[in-house]
Amino acid sequence: MRRLATSLLAGAALALSLVATSAAATAEPLPVIYNGVLGYAHTSPTASPPGANDWSCRPSAAHPRPVVLVHGTFADMSNSWQAISPLLHNRGYCVFALNYGAHGGSEQLGVYGMADISESAAQLADFVNRVLAATGARMVDVVGHSQGGMMPRYYLKHLGGARRVGALVGLSPSNHGTTLDGLFTLAGYFPGADGFMSDCPACDQQRAGSPFLTELNGGREALPGVRYTVIQSRNDEVVTPYTSAFLSGPNVTNILLQRQCPLDQGEHLSMPYDHIAAADVLNALDPGHAVSPACTPVAPVAGG
Repeated sequence: MRRLATSLLAGAALALSLVATSAAATAEPLPVIYNGVLGYAHTSPTASPPGANDWSCRPSAAHPRPVVLVHGTFADMSNSWQAISPLLHNRGYCVFALNYGAHGGSEQLGVYGMADISESAAQLADFVNRVLAATGARMVDVVGHSQGGMMPRYYLKHLGGARRVGALVGLSPSNHGTTLDGLFTLAGYFPGADGFMSDCPACDQQRAGSPFLTELNGGREALPGVRYTVIQSRNDEVVTPYTSAFLSGPNVTNILLQRQCPLDQGEHLSMPYDHIAAADVLNALDPGHAVSPACTPVAPVAGG
């Protein structure tokens, strides 16, 4: 009788396991919004993007490093990652995103990425440590847009991040700065951001030639042991000139979207909602299974 009960319990457990596995395998994929107009409408002080911040997620053998998504100046994690977060989730990655750099109450409007960049990098360091502790992973990969592609370099260089990051992928990163005109242009797309322009430490630090960027780019721009990918558009109206996004080093891959596809007329804002840039992100995270992006039209701001 005891053996029969044990067998029945084992069979029930196996059946439940199979049901759970089947349910996971047949779960509907999350919608991927390749539309910047709709994506940026998701501004929120606290909301996570779809597929992100499941703290019970455990990395698979195929994707052993969780991916941390880092938004740009004036943005937040929700309005920046309505495409790339669910795309990575659907591909089996553990995905995490944070809001950083609130300043002067800006977080009440969902406006982030304004504080001193060294303080924001410390917030990223704390977040990465939390991700590693929760997932049991040894390292993460980082994908960032605009300031979110540059700020992690401070974390790598000064806060020990090079030991914890396998790949850094920047979408239109402000690696060598921009002009104040570019930042005013950016602020115009985020309701309420222009009201904070006069008190935005990160804005001043992202000016081309600023002491912050001069120090950050001194010596090696790309640290050994980390794979760097920069994805940029010739049409970028915020990071100007567009070439200022690119890095130098043997472990750097610089990608100009229009060389891949002349039909891609995206610019700075559309970058997180550009299907070609998103394909480049997937390739950068998993170069062993790289696939050439489909060359179909991408519009400014709206993406596609």
